[in-house]
Parts: sequence; C-alpha cells; structure tokens
Amino acid sequence: MTFETAYPAQAALGECPLWRADTRRLWWVDIEAPAIHCLDPATGRNDTLAMDENVGCIALRAGGGFIAGLRSGLWLLDARGGKERLIANPQPDTAISRFNDGRADAWGRFWAGTIHEPRDRPAAQLCRVDADLTCTQVKGEIMVSNGLAFSPDRRWMYHSDTPAHVIYRYPLDADGTPGAREVFHQFPHGNGRPDGAAVDAEGCYWSALYDGGRVVRLSPAGEILAEHPVPARCPTMCAFGGPDLRTLYVTSARHGRPEAELADWPQAGNIFAMRVDTPGLPEPRFGG
Repeated sequence: MTFETAYPAQAALGECPLWRADTRRLWWVDIEAPAIHCLDPATGRNDTLAMDENVGCIALRAGGGFIAGLRSGLWLLDARGGKERLIANPQPDTAISRFNDGRADAWGRFWAGTIHEPRDRPAAQLCRVDADLTCTQVKGEIMVSNGLAFSPDRRWMYHSDTPAHVIYRYPLDADGTPGAREVFHQFPHGNGRPDGAAVDAEGCYWSALYDGGRVVRLSPAGEILAEHPVPARCPTMCAFGGPDLRTLYVTSARHGRPEAELADWPQAGNIFAMRVDTPGLPEPRFGG
C-alpha cells in the first residue's frame, strides 16, 4: 500500500477531507488560501468555493449546505459556501485564534476545536453544536485542537492536542457526551505531531503526523499497527472514500515551510490516496 497523488492541489494548508458518498466527491478546504473545494477523483476536476476568511473545517448538513468553523466563528453556509447564519463565536480574540479541526458525529452534532496561534499557552477549546444550534464549550486548556474522530460502536471520542504530541480518548455515554479523558497514544517529540485523523470499520485510528511525513494506524488499544510514508513532510488529515470506502485520502500543507524542505518535498500541498484493506465509515451529516 503506497500513497500516490490523487490531485496536485499545491494547497497552502489543505485540511478536512470529507467524502460524500452519493456524489462520489471529496470535499476539502484550504485554510490559508481560504476556500472550500470539491474534487471528483474520477475526472480530476476540482471546483472551488472561495471564502473571505480562514475556513478550518466543514461538515455536510442534512438539509443541504454546510456547517463550518471559520476564523470569525461557527457558521451555517449554503451549498455555494455563502454565509447564512452565525451560530456562535466562542473565541475571545479572533486575531490570534481561529477554528481548526472538526467533524459531525453519529448523533448529528458538529464538533470543532480552535487553535491558539501564538502557541504560548493552552488557550484553545473544543466546542459542540447540537442540532438545535446550541453551542457548548466541552473542553478547554488546549493549544491546537485536532484529530477528532469517533469509534464505530459510539463508545469513544478521539481528540489530539498537536503540540503536546498526544492523542486522547474520551468515553461517551448513551447521548454521546464525553467523560474524563485518558491518553490514547503519546508520540515522542521530534518525529511528527498528530494532526487530523479518521477511524476505520475495525475501530482503528489513522493519524496524519504533521512534520513527520507519514500516516500511522493505531489499534483500538492505542498501539501502532502500521506506518505509511506520505510524499509530503506535512500531511494534515485523513478521510476514507471511494465507492467501497477503501481509499484513504490525505491532505497536506506547504504554507510556512522552509524553501529547502519544499525543494525536497515538491508534492507538498497535494492530496494523496492509498488503497487499504479495511474500509472506513460513512461520514455523518450535521442535523441542524
């Protein structure tokens, strides 16, 4: 199994790949060259919805359009990316904070975390938006919120704090409310940091290691089962797609990387794909 370029995006900061099964399209965002993109892997066509501010994450809405974590807050967007309604802006200072990683859960809610850009203290947070558009801060004392994913049996939520090199998991009750966190996997410093992730049908967690040039597959117990090199130093997030959900897509970044590194990794910013043995899970939609 080897990653190959699925689309030569050359994105500044590609993120949040999201497979839409009924149209067989891969949605993704570029945070720093702000836009929502839609890729048809069969033809290579990529349509772009330009945004007027950083877009960190999106999820499809059950009634059409998107919910999105933007720099200015959590928004409902129409099918063309137009702003319909600001749900909440829980960030104290959007000059140094924006929404980052996020996704919908099986209960039809949307989870999104922020990034504290100075990275001098754990001032970021994790929020949940319910279908009635109520926004709740679930966790605080985070520096860079990332790696949101949920186990197939709905028992666990996964979440990472990237600069701390750690992935946590939280037990979920019957309503999907998280309990006390525990360390799922601690990575050593200096060989990649856990960024975005996805969970497969066996409950294994796939994590893109930013600045580590690889994606790792972790067992439900947190043990590394496999490591797969990516043709970019900074992979950012994983998503399962394809008609059988056995294609693993990975976005990547080139924004802010040294020129010498980009010369060594010319495919940085592209979207990569790899066939895998175990399928992923259909991506839920936000119920609001």
